Amino acid sequence: MRTVSPRDAPTTVKHLHLLGAAGALHGIELGHGRPLLLLHGVTANAYVWLPVMEQLAERYRAIAIDQRGHGRSAVAADRRYDAAVYADDVAAVVSALGAGPAVVVGHSLGARNAIEAGAHRPDLVAGVVAVEFTPFVEDAVYDALDERIAAGQQVFVDRDDVVAYLSRRYPGLDGTAVARRAEFGFARGQSGGLEPLADAYAMQETAAGLRRDLAPALTDLAVGAVLVRGARSAFVSVAAWAATRRLRPDLRTETVEDADHYVPEEQPEAVARIIGELAAEAFAAGDMPDRGGTDE
Repeated sequence: MRTVSPRDAPTTVKHLHLLGAAGALHGIELGHGRPLLLLHGVTANAYVWLPVMEQLAERYRAIAIDQRGHGRSAVAADRRYDAAVYADDVAAVVSALGAGPAVVVGHSLGARNAIEAGAHRPDLVAGVVAVEFTPFVEDAVYDALDERIAAGQQVFVDRDDVVAYLSRRYPGLDGTAVARRAEFGFARGQSGGLEPLADAYAMQETAAGLRRDLAPALTDLAVGAVLVRGARSAFVSVAAWAATRRLRPDLRTETVEDADHYVPEEQPEAVARIIGELAAEAFAAGDMPDRGGTDE
């Protein structure tokens, strides 16, 4: 068992202890207002969303969670890491906040989970922003992801060793983003070195679950949504993006320039703008009175 003793995040960040569908979840919060729930990608954690949260905190209550098996959240008691249980965690967290429904925002794995939650729990999900995930990601992309995840499960000598590794793995991220991942994604293990907080078994099972067809959930998604792609993305190819737009031509899509797969960390201002626009529409629609019938 690893001992987690992270340095404090910025003092304006509130730390949350939430209950998911099968265990405790760690979260961070900035701001006040209607809730936004932000979900990170595979092997990442809530803190990667901080630059986006800072952009939104003046108007919204931005909450990012470490998803099951990631970061400072517990390894799931049910040992499950499929789409359905990740979506159950979203529902449990939004219910626990007591201020829902929430706009759910996700990157990569988080985008898959946001779509699943929105499709199955529209009572708790006011809208969805899905960054860099579609039903049409090719097998070769998943194979490369599996290799990267396996390569990351190693022991590092010190923080500089972690930073050097992350800089090679994420060449599009600036030094601040890399340092944030190094700070909040690793902890001292029994070996004496720094180890990833992302649980190895959870990452393996999560990656396998990403290959499940997302088309039925995206087809069923009835809440307002925006799909987002990085212009230089190798994860969501041009062909996969085109197929997604054919599947749901009614949904708004955005391509963010000067970004590859890690759009929220590379272009946080652009992502915050997209979230803010969708949230304003989604919450305004939710506040409209019921016009379903009148007495005459």
